[in-house]
Amino acid sequence: MAEEVEVLVEGGKATAGPPIGPVLGPLGLNVVEVVNKINELTKDFKGMKVPVKIIVDPATKKYELKVGTPPASALILKRAGVEKGAGDENPVGNITMQDVIDIAKMKKNDLLGKDLKAKAKEIVGTCVSMGITIDGMHPKEIIKKIEEGEFDDLFKED
Repeated sequence: MAEEVEVLVEGGKATAGPPIGPVLGPLGLNVVEVVNKINELTKDFKGMKVPVKIIVDPATKKYELKVGTPPASALILKRAGVEKGAGDENPVGNITMQDVIDIAKMKKNDLLGKDLKAKAKEIVGTCVSMGITIDGMHPKEIIKKIEEGEFDDLFKED
């Protein structure tokens, strides 16, 4: 039966030490190989904590990695270059509409929207409560512009 191990690692900086090494060692895996693969899969999240699930078949020593994504708010703060958000009235940072799309794509499996446009609106909504502007505008203005179709060319799915 497969064993599941869940760890929280800093993006691109997992090591063979705790918490990964002591858990995987007894399962007979090549810990360095697993750590290198985790770092490869999490390199885009440098400086952020990323949830990783390691599913191991102890009989065959085969493993599968499932990398989660940091919360949308953490991705927004990173793009805005600020430590923490603030209230709705005093913006503390700014991101671009392209940042919104990039974050929506990173979080695509965790967001409820049916398409990229709806998912981007979820990210913009998160910006409202964090005091982050988008292209210098209040997020509520951006939502209006999204609904009016102003950014439709950005929502083409790759």
